Amino acid sequence: MSFLHIDSESPFSLDNLPFGVFSTKEKPYIRAGVAVGRHVIDLSALHRHGVFQGRLSDHASVFDSTSLNAFAALGRPFNQSYRLFVRNLLLADNPVLRDNEELRQDAIYDLDKVQMHLPMVIGDYTDFYAGRNHAYNVGVLFRGPENALQPNYLHLPVGYHGRASSVQISGQPVYRPNGQICPGPAPILSPCRKLDMELEIAAFICTPNPQGAPIPIQKASDHIFGFVLMNDWSARDIQAWEYVPLGPFNSKNFATTITPWVVLADAMEPFRVKAPDAPTGLLPYLTQDCNGAYDIDLTVDLRISGETHRLSRSNALHLCFSFEQMIAHHTITGCPLKTGDLFGSGTISGKEKDSLGSLLEMTLNGKEEMRLGSVSRTFLEDHDEVILNGAAGASGARVGFGPCIGRILPAKSL
Repeated sequence: MSFLHIDSESPFSLDNLPFGVFSTKEKPYIRAGVAVGRHVIDLSALHRHGVFQGRLSDHASVFDSTSLNAFAALGRPFNQSYRLFVRNLLLADNPVLRDNEELRQDAIYDLDKVQMHLPMVIGDYTDFYAGRNHAYNVGVLFRGPENALQPNYLHLPVGYHGRASSVQISGQPVYRPNGQICPGPAPILSPCRKLDMELEIAAFICTPNPQGAPIPIQKASDHIFGFVLMNDWSARDIQAWEYVPLGPFNSKNFATTITPWVVLADAMEPFRVKAPDAPTGLLPYLTQDCNGAYDIDLTVDLRISGETHRLSRSNALHLCFSFEQMIAHHTITGCPLKTGDLFGSGTISGKEKDSLGSLLEMTLNGKEEMRLGSVSRTFLEDHDEVILNGAAGASGARVGFGPCIGRILPAKSL
């Protein structure tokens, strides 16, 4: 139990304690914090008051930074030590923060009154395609059930390099992209007509590897800092015209939304399970001994004119490749990863109609309208608001990300 009130359904329980960077109106500089219930613990203030002890005190200046990169670069053992220290500080029987009124005033904020910022400086962003059901569903739409999965799909985690500069945090607007589409015999320049969302989770890298040195799969988990919920927006009509032969480009580079709080990898360890659809017979460099999937419940809601509609309920179990396998494959060439690099999972879809992770699948590429109360949708319209949520664990011990929200605004004129 904590001396702070934590609602039993809060995604930010004592079992979680995700890290992020924030500012306040009274203190507009950006610094690091931890979310717990409806509160934010100012880690920079804890450092300033000398709360951290021993080796944790030696490195606590990382919390004065405007991103979590320096903290992540300390590595998972240090990251976990700070998380457990803060957890102990918040326990009901610990007087250090509980009984120090000056410290409490300086270090505890209302979650609703802080301004969140992008948690990491992202050098590179790679998006994978590890949702087997999603890959199959999309393959059926465009190639038929016999050729739904490409021959390479069950042998390696398919991915592409995305655009790091357009990654943004929950709550920021998403402008409808302009681009080339081909609705007839010749292409035209138009605002996207098939704007879609994608339900994903993503991992941040903590420790880098030297160029030329692959990361063995047995060591890959040491390089994972933590996880966020992600909506990798997609312009399906732009993508259909541009993707041959090199894949997504303008259809993906306009916006990617992530949650501002990073759930540390160690907080997710209790929810590791074996992926039910994990491929077998992989090459040795991709063969993983431990469980690589996570049992995380996920939801997609669509808010239209103030009314919220549940579109999907899914689970991260539907990813058939793990983040460790993504890391091992990404670096098998000797590619160097850097602190802050972002790995997207790919769209997470279940096998049922109500567990799909994209409108492309839900509407069969716009062929079937979804009735949502008095309105209908095939793809997203201006002012629609997509809300993703995800959490693991039982009531009272939730480990979640908080909402991942993006509202569609009209395309900007040329």
